[in-house]
Amino acid sequence: MTGADPGLFGPESVTWQVHSDPVMWIAGVRALYLQALHPRAVRGVMQNSDFRRDAWGRLMRTASFVGTTTYGTTEAAERAGARVRKIHRMLTATDPDTGEHYGVDEPALLMWVHCAEIDSYLQVARRSGLRLTDAEADRYVAEHRVSARLVGLDTDAVPANRAEMAEYFEKVRPDLAAGPEARAVDDFLLRPPAHPLLVPAREVLWRRVAHLAYATLPPYAHELYGRPAPDPATVTRQLRLAGLLLRRIPTRVRWQLPPKHILRAMARLGPDARPAPYKLGR
Repeated sequence: MTGADPGLFGPESVTWQVHSDPVMWIAGVRALYLQALHPRAVRGVMQNSDFRRDAWGRLMRTASFVGTTTYGTTEAAERAGARVRKIHRMLTATDPDTGEHYGVDEPALLMWVHCAEIDSYLQVARRSGLRLTDAEADRYVAEHRVSARLVGLDTDAVPANRAEMAEYFEKVRPDLAAGPEARAVDDFLLRPPAHPLLVPAREVLWRRVAHLAYATLPPYAHELYGRPAPDPATVTRQLRLAGLLLRRIPTRVRWQLPPKHILRAMARLGPDARPAPYKLGR
């Protein structure tokens, strides 16, 4: 639709295509596992919210933020970013060992959350069979300097390609540990609260998702959590199978789920804005 606002990324971006893929839910759980390994960052979450009671709400809020910033108008994305920054400015955490009080909007903490999320989305998407060239993978990382700005980061300090992202993770590894907060996140993700009638489904479906998301973590994360690292080739096969099954769910079914970010974007921009895997890997 001529003159319509494409938002911060737009239909020609790598982000527009990647974020429409259903494996993003697996990637989101991987991001939680990875983010929990930074003691200062995860402490900010645990001390400012009842994670165990509201983990589903937190996951859905994150998904809504990603959907809004990816497919929403520029105004909607900027408004979502301003809301996140305002909340972060008001929150502090306390180091139980030193008594230090610190803000959860410290750049180092925001950077960790951002990089863990973007790396998780990219790693899971590629290993699950979504065709992304190396150049497109680098573009994806670079595009998300925009989302980093929304949460309060200086874009010049944010990794702009996969090599810079790898350097960042190598640099931050000495700060990582599986402390009590990470153990609590791990326990929740394996055994989230559920209505008694839904416990069988949790055991059959959710635990498989959680185990697969955990399996996709880098080797150092498995070492910190203290569970054996699974065979990478086996994990890739499992991810590809999961991707194949999830992608067989018709988009008209998947995209009908609230809040329908993609359908609203297509209504705003026209049918050519439709995200599609064939637009990647060319």
